[in-house]
Amino acid sequence: MILNSALFLLGLIFLVKGADIMIDGSSSIAKRYGISTFVIGLTIIAFGTSMPELIVTLIAGIEKSSGIALGNIIGSNISNTLLILGTSALISPLIVRKNTLYKEIPFLLLSILVVGVLANDSLLNNNISNRLSRIDGLILLIFFIIFVYYTFTISKLKENIFQKTVDKINFDKKFNKFTSIVMIIVGLTGLVLGGYWVVNSALFFAHFFGLSEKFIGLTVVAIGTSLPELSASAVAAYKKKADIAVGNIIGSNIFNILLILGLSASITGISYNSALNFDLLFLFTITVLLLFLIYFGKKNILDKKEGAILLFIYLFYLIFLTYRL
Repeated sequence: MILNSALFLLGLIFLVKGADIMIDGSSSIAKRYGISTFVIGLTIIAFGTSMPELIVTLIAGIEKSSGIALGNIIGSNISNTLLILGTSALISPLIVRKNTLYKEIPFLLLSILVVGVLANDSLLNNNISNRLSRIDGLILLIFFIIFVYYTFTISKLKENIFQKTVDKINFDKKFNKFTSIVMIIVGLTGLVLGGYWVVNSALFFAHFFGLSEKFIGLTVVAIGTSLPELSASAVAAYKKKADIAVGNIIGSNIFNILLILGLSASITGISYNSALNFDLLFLFTITVLLLFLIYFGKKNILDKKEGAILLFIYLFYLIFLTYRL
């Protein structure tokens, strides 16, 4: 028990630090070859901050632990929306750009609906079981490509949610090529080891305490893999860079659903427990609520009162999950 607890905490540390080291090394090489900060922000950093969720979901999928794989993605997005945005709004009111309000959040809602439709084979196609197949994964990846195309060609650069992640890293800090490559290798190794320890420790906890993998994935694993977003958004809110705080969360949620779930499903296929429909519907509902709070409160502002509402709802959700056991 003590060993598994230590491995779980160590795994989370390896996931977070592994992503940081890999981002630093990759960004240094990219900058050395003259790649713009915009492209680095869109690709390396945006992808890197979502690496903990990706590694955990892939390993869980390979080990046929679909409850942890899907619970991690859905739970991370719920945690991002309620816990992280709520905490950030309590630190400082968050000003939301019109592009985020009218384009990115509606696209996120569409993404959630697409996952719900693709995953519920038994309801829509009279199949015996529910599954996100490899074809479903490819469909999600196509939606992600559409979103990236929109990001590059339609969205104004100053309002681009991925560009905002550029402020998380100091691009003046360059490393030589050998050091950068070593950093990438060390970072990826940390991610793989951390992901393996987190998944296997989570499975141990589930069996030891008689809990479902879904519950562990929606709570402990989801919050743990959301630590990079929590750190980035809280610091951004403290520094009065609200657009970074909000954009980081919305971008991360889109990445989680379309890219990470899409990649994982296209590689291994993932069984879907219909009990997760409640959590998926809850995610959709709180995303609509987020739109409502931003639009009908102080217009385009998520203030401290609304942040407290989001945190209260998250607490209620955790209590409900415990009761649902």
